[in-house]
Amino acid sequence: MRFVIIGAGAVGGVVAGRLAGAGAAVALVARGAHLEAIRRDGLLLREAGGDSRHHLPAFATPAEVDWRAGDVAVLAVKSNSTESLLTRLPRDTPVVCLQNGVANERAALRLFPDVYGVCVMLPSAHLEPGVVVAQCAPIPGILDIGRIPGGVDPRAEAIAAHLVEAGFVCEARPDIMRRKYTKLLMNLGNAVEALCGRSEAADELAALLRAEGEAVLRAAGIEYASAAEDRERRGDLLQLVPVAGQERGGGSTWQSLARATGEVEADYLNGEIVLLGRLHDTPAPANETARRLVIEAATRGAAPGSMPPAQLRAAIDGSAGR
Repeated sequence: MRFVIIGAGAVGGVVAGRLAGAGAAVALVARGAHLEAIRRDGLLLREAGGDSRHHLPAFATPAEVDWRAGDVAVLAVKSNSTESLLTRLPRDTPVVCLQNGVANERAALRLFPDVYGVCVMLPSAHLEPGVVVAQCAPIPGILDIGRIPGGVDPRAEAIAAHLVEAGFVCEARPDIMRRKYTKLLMNLGNAVEALCGRSEAADELAALLRAEGEAVLRAAGIEYASAAEDRERRGDLLQLVPVAGQERGGGSTWQSLARATGEVEADYLNGEIVLLGRLHDTPAPANETARRLVIEAATRGAAPGSMPPAQLRAAIDGSAGR
């Protein structure tokens, strides 16, 4: 089995480095300055226990990959890039969605018979070309996997075994989408963190978005793991630690603003709740407002944390009153 990891950013890069360090066959698809740095110097994985450098085959597009029997395509891109990438993969390739959100698996299943979802709990960072940072120790993350639309098969078990060998906590679970909807609820706060940074007022806004998201999922009849189940699964496994003297700045959306990428995946996080709310007559004005504002911030190149929480609260209150 060779893992072709498409998107060697924070999550994909850390998983790639860990798998390669454990002896797994790994290839990467990356772009721009990040790809150039990987080809020139290798992928640098920074962890609390020290750095490691991995010289791996790296390609600019899936079409350039030397696809072979036994390859598994691991999507680790933002959800807004998924559909365009799927059309460039060999149609007999198993696809693993190592991604936040819940739309990727359905998009993949439209085109591929063998699709797997991963519930990603992996605090990590990618802020400079060629470098990814694992921000938890001694366990870098929890990466439970399951077959889509449900169940477990030998391939899911084999992938889980590779991830465990690489140091991750991972179980093959038949109800993986139920877990991923719980992670979606957590990720609704990404927009708040990116816009407002961290504070008690920002936490209150994130809780508002989550409560609205839970109401929408209930209206849609979609099951998700309870907060108690989620706490039990996490336990004290994920311990944030400084790496090379640097504390964690923020999550994936915060990092998109910090890198000034010009785009975020809010359409597939907060936007998923907005979509379900429209389909099931349950308005989601708080998530719609956060979605719109963080996309506007990314488009104009705003720095993370540049919006006061009171400004976001006023915008949410105004949208709810319309």
